[in-house]
Amino acid sequence: MSDTWTQIGNLARRSIVRTLRQPAYVIPPLIFPTLLVTVNAAGLRPSTLLHGFPTHSFLAFAIAVPFIQGALFSTMNAGTDLARDIQTGFLNRLALTPMRGSALLVGHMAGVMVLGLIQSIFYLCFALAVGVRFSAGVGGAFVILALASLIAASFGMLGAFLALRTGSGEAIQATFPFLFVFLFISSMNTPRNLIAVHWFKIAATINPVSYLIEGVRSLIITGWDGQALALAFAVALAIGSISVVLSTWALGQRMART
Repeated sequence: MSDTWTQIGNLARRSIVRTLRQPAYVIPPLIFPTLLVTVNAAGLRPSTLLHGFPTHSFLAFAIAVPFIQGALFSTMNAGTDLARDIQTGFLNRLALTPMRGSALLVGHMAGVMVLGLIQSIFYLCFALAVGVRFSAGVGGAFVILALASLIAASFGMLGAFLALRTGSGEAIQATFPFLFVFLFISSMNTPRNLIAVHWFKIAATINPVSYLIEGVRSLIITGWDGQALALAFAVALAIGSISVVLSTWALGQRMART
């Protein structure tokens, strides 16, 4: 057990250092989501005049989106890093050591989780700087950090699975627009009960990303909404659990081939 924790620690340190040394991994997830939410807030402000809209500030309504959008970057970052390890032969060299597969996956996620936490703190500071106040208070801000970190880890593990299956960084980057579609067919810009287009309302309802956004959003504009939070954490855990199972299976297949 102590050897496993040592392996996790060594790989985690490598993952964190490698992630933070690459500005292309750190800067876009901070800048792009905040620019997008600012533009959307300026253009969609009249939406707050709709009867039943939950707040008078569209920026407060939309500020939850960067937390999820930043997590989507985790899929690409985690997958690209692991695919690079496969392409350079690092994974093959690890196969010749007593390294446990669980240690590899957990250690690899360390960089994703640290970056996810940095992103979440940045988004919180951005929200406060533009005048957004959290209905759930300081406690709600900490819950947002926890939820956002869990979402980042879950999507990061999904990226690890894609990397282990494809072994190609280019393939991982090609999947990013597909994942982004889930963001745009969610309730990111309109509450689901106010979506007038029937097929879009159905798509947003069955889209798990909607519940992740609504969980973060509830702490900002509603307060402590137990149902929204339970659904958000349940969806994040479900995505993470499925991704862990798939990644473990894919790692076994990958190591068998090597």
